[in-house]
Order: sequence, then C-alpha cells, then structure tokens
Amino acid sequence: MSPTLSRRAVLAGGAALTALAATPVFAQGAADRAAIIATMKRATAFMTDEVAVGGGYVWNVLPDFSRRWGELEANPTMIWVQPPGTATMGHAFLDAYHATGDEQFYDAAKSAADALIAGQHPRGGWNYVIDTAGEASLRKWYDEVGGNAWRLEEFQHYYGNATFDDAGTAEASQLLLRVYLEKRERKYRAPLDKAIQFVLDAQYPNGGWPQRFPFVEGNGGLHGNPDYTPYITFNDDVAGENIEFLLYAHQALGSNDRRLVDAIQRGMDIFIATQQPMPQPAWGLQHFPDTLKPAPARTIEPQAFATHTTATNIRSMIGFYKLTGDRKYLARLPEALDWLDQVRTPQNLIAPGRTHPTFILEGSNTPVYIHRRGSNIRNGHYYADDNPTNLIVHYGSFRNLDTAAIRREYEEAAALDPAALIAASPLKARAGTFKLPKYFTLKDVGVWDMSTDGRRPRPVAAGRAAELAAGLNARGYWPSPLTTTSNPYRGPSPEAVTGGEYQTTRVGDLWDTSPYNTDFPVECVSTEVFVRNLGDLIEALAAPAA
Repeated sequence: MSPTLSRRAVLAGGAALTALAATPVFAQGAADRAAIIATMKRATAFMTDEVAVGGGYVWNVLPDFSRRWGELEANPTMIWVQPPGTATMGHAFLDAYHATGDEQFYDAAKSAADALIAGQHPRGGWNYVIDTAGEASLRKWYDEVGGNAWRLEEFQHYYGNATFDDAGTAEASQLLLRVYLEKRERKYRAPLDKAIQFVLDAQYPNGGWPQRFPFVEGNGGLHGNPDYTPYITFNDDVAGENIEFLLYAHQALGSNDRRLVDAIQRGMDIFIATQQPMPQPAWGLQHFPDTLKPAPARTIEPQAFATHTTATNIRSMIGFYKLTGDRKYLARLPEALDWLDQVRTPQNLIAPGRTHPTFILEGSNTPVYIHRRGSNIRNGHYYADDNPTNLIVHYGSFRNLDTAAIRREYEEAAALDPAALIAASPLKARAGTFKLPKYFTLKDVGVWDMSTDGRRPRPVAAGRAAELAAGLNARGYWPSPLTTTSNPYRGPSPEAVTGGEYQTTRVGDLWDTSPYNTDFPVECVSTEVFVRNLGDLIEALAAPAA
C-alpha cells in the first residue's frame, strides 16, 4: 500500500560533481570495467558504512541523518522491510556481486539478510518495519507516529504479527533464498525454512492468504475484535507474490516437498473460487474466508468489487494457464472482461487516466467514490458515496485499465497448445530444473525469468556510467530530491478540526504524520535511486566495448 516514489533524475550536485566529471577515467565519456566497479564499490561503502542501521535500511535519509523515512518517518533505530527497503538493497548488492564477483557486495547482501533475520517474526514472516531498539521502542513509534498517520490505517495499530502486504515478506523471503543458495551457508537455511513454513502456515485450506498472520487473540483477527487483516487478500498481489516465492523455492532448492506444489495449486485455485457469479464475475481487494464474497478493508476500501484487482487477477489467471496448461483458468475470463467493459467510467466523467471507477457495489454495478472530512485521525472520517467530486487524492477513485490489451493477452494465451505450455513450465518441471534469475533488481523479474539473467530489454544508454560516476558526490552518494516529507510527531491529535479544509489534500493538519508531496524538495540519500543507479552500472558492465 506504499506510495510511488519520485522517478525524477538525480540532482546535478554543483561544482564538485563537475570536477569529478573531468577525471581522466571518464574524460572521453566511456568507462572501463575497473572504473565502473570502483564507482559501485564507493557508493556501496557509503550505504553500508554510513546509512545502514544494523545492516538494514529505510527509504530516504537526510544527508546529516537528522530525519529518515520509510512509508512514514522512522526512528533512528528503525529499518524498513517494505520495498524499496532492506531486502531491496540486499537484492541489489547480490546483483552487484553476480556482476563483479567482488566480495564487498556479497558481504553487504549478507548484512541486509542478517538485519532481516534479526527482525523476523518467530513464525517466519515480517512486519513492515523492524526497530533494532526493541519491542518497547517499536510500540512507542506505533502509538505516536503510526497512531497519528491519518491516511495510513495499516500503521495505526500494532498487531505484533507479520504481514504479506506490499510484498515485504515475499521480498525478504526471496533474499534469504538467494543468499542461502549463493554459498549454502548453513546459518541462512533455518530462517529460510521458517519463511517458507510461514507462507504455508498462513494459507487457508481453500488456498487464500490473509493480509496478516498469525491471527492475534484479542488484538484483531479471527479470534479477537473483527478487522480486515484475516480476509483473503488480493490487494498488492498478495497471492501472486506468495505463489511466486513458493515456485522459486520449489525449483531453486530442488525440493520434492509436495507441500510446496500443493500450496501453489491451491493458491491458484482460489482465484477461480472467488470470482463471483454472473452478472458480476469480478473480484474485490479482499474476500471473506468463509463465504468468499468481497469484503471491506481499510475505510478507504469499501465492501465492493475492485476494477483494477479484477484486471490484475485476469492477468494472473492467464499466467496460471501458462504454468499448468489447464483451461479452467481461462474459462470465465471473457465474462470478467465483458464486465470491465460494462462498468467503464461514465462518459461525463471521462478524463485522462479515468477509464474505470475503482469500486463497484455488489448487486448494482453502481460506482462509489472515496471522500473524507475532518483534519486528523482523531476527528477525521473517511466515507464512500456516489459523488465523483471532491475526492481524496492519496487513493485513486478511478483507474486506467486497457481492457483491449488484456483481451488480446487472453486470446493469445487461449491459442497456445497446453502440451507445449506444460513442457516449458517451471511448475510442471522436475524440481531443480530451473534456476533463479541471475539479477533481481534490473527489472521486475518473475517466474518466467527463471534460468535467465533477468536483464532489462534495452541496454543502458551510452555514457550512463560516466554520468553516474560524475554524479557520485565526495561523500559517496548520489544526491537525490526528497519529494515527499511529513509533519514530525507533536503529540496526540486534537479533537477539534483545525487549520482549514482537508478533503483533497494528502495530509491533514499539523498533527497528521502522513507523508505528503512537497513543492520544496531538499537533498536526500535515496535507496530507490541507489538501486536504480547500481542497476545501470551493472548493465553498463555488460555493454559491448565502443
């Protein structure tokens, strides 16, 4: 549920960077292998030696380390599990090791894995964050920063368990798998096995996965006060991420453990079971585990069908057909596509990026839109109605779905020979036949990238390595614009509405600790920029000589 971070180019950085650009190694605009690796090593050293906390990372830090952020502002002792946090950095370091063979990068990847292991839930998964100062410090942060983040309900309550949201557990599990496979160090096998077992234990018999696990007695969940975290979750591709990780583990470990294949099969079949009957053959963000009907979640997510989730699930089921050759995954997809065409945004509301309302009520095909009133978590309130104006801006009430393209994907898949699909399937092949992709951060890799390098489809631009070497400042980081910020915690939010109207703002009053976009970005050190730039340098290593 994390916001998309800025993809803007790295800041130039002034005269010092201009001086670096003229160094002899890059004077002609081309970089040799040694120079590229030197840049990678210097940037990595800054991250591991100065930015990391116990081997882990948040998303952005100020250069003087006075403030730091993940999805929310973090304590100095905290690291982030949500991408692009600790596991993302570990994957990038391991990618650099695969590209160079330099042990500095392997050691950095292990440090990230060690940080995740230190914060791993006893059952095997991960929360969004880890506080290296301990449980009391984390609970205090939840009470103060999380508890006053008006729009981020997933941080307003400390459950003490782990989450599948935002691929944090999946990405961390994948990193442990990769680090273990690299040199088969025994200390990584037990945490890896625990992560695999967590995914298996959390799965319902019908194949669905909840958002959080284990369920906590008296603190939300199935056996306590009802909340949304035990519902079968499709939001943020929870099921798809778990299926992918289990398939990686099945193949890469050479495991003949039928539990993995069974869990994958049931995980795919829940997509069929939760697709609703005609005339609304769609899916919600989450579904009740017993009735399999769409269920509500956060107050910005009403009990309704979700058009973008329906589109994502259609694509997932096309992938399941390619994995299995079983046409049951294609059988009702035309119905879902026809429904998406039927509920397109009304013509009077058509605008760029507004092909579909996000939410459609069960039983009526009526669109509903999300609003709020108040100024902070204490006096504020979210609600849904049929008014398409004055909408919240931090969660889209409209989506842009290319149903024609999805229909073409379906038709192309339906024309494929099931026998040929089975012959090439990493699910149907004997365990150990396929290897993990060589790289995990150069692009968004998936199961079809197994036994490949996982490279980007296009080579890095000529001169990019020289540009990145020039952009690395004297301290060893790429100065980046901090385009989001937040109000520091200043005490409990007041009962009275303060400061004006916040219907269409990303943040409420001064007591709201939610992040918001700023028109006055300051310089920061960004893990996202680091990972992207390290990937560019890895790609540059493979570029043909000029």
